[in-house]
Amino acid sequence: MNNLPKFSYKYPTLESGTLIKRYKRFLADIELKSGEIITAHCANTGPMKGVCTSGSPVMVSHSNNPKRKLAYTWELIQVTDNEPTWVGINTALPNRIIKLALAEYLFPELGDYREIKPEVVYGKDKKSRVDFKLITQSQNIYLEVKNTTWANQRIALFPDTVTERGQKHLRELIEVVKKGERAVCLFFINRGDCYQFSPGDIADPDYGQLLREAVKKGVEILPCRFEVTPQEIRYLGMAEFIN
Repeated sequence: MNNLPKFSYKYPTLESGTLIKRYKRFLADIELKSGEIITAHCANTGPMKGVCTSGSPVMVSHSNNPKRKLAYTWELIQVTDNEPTWVGINTALPNRIIKLALAEYLFPELGDYREIKPEVVYGKDKKSRVDFKLITQSQNIYLEVKNTTWANQRIALFPDTVTERGQKHLRELIEVVKKGERAVCLFFINRGDCYQFSPGDIADPDYGQLLREAVKKGVEILPCRFEVTPQEIRYLGMAEFIN
């Protein structure tokens, strides 16, 4: 752990509160520490299994942009699955953080690359976009990022619901390998209390089967652990992949 390169993403100043309820996928009513009740934007379209319990401590960011319909964004929630642990809620952040990490060559598993291209069109129908394409002198790397917040004790799980889109991405990554390039699926474990990673078979058994098939065919898995606090998101290294 001590040999890991230091990398963290700093949050702006966050305000604390308590989750009242999450509804209509994109909305969350929150009581701030001051007693004010606000409606915050929830940048997470999934079911958020285990990470949207009413009454839980939360943290929100505030924007002064007058064009925004909602000034607040729900950023964190504290869960007690293992011990009190902050979990990242804002699904817009992982890709931003990984882009910063790639620029610092944080992951030696990826080797050397000379250029980072985000949101590159690929796939048989050219209708999909891979999160990042890393340009190298030999094999280019197609890198897909998946945010992971669901956990069973110390095991992070993905997905937490049926994801046909995720299944499609795996099939496309398999095709990338067949063409002689590298394909990597990076799971951004958005909580620091998990030391292992496994497919969320209970939520989507087809995805779990496909992920295992993808690994056998050469798709690489990077389950990256991140510690989340109200001040920062800090890289902790790789979780153990339980196939």
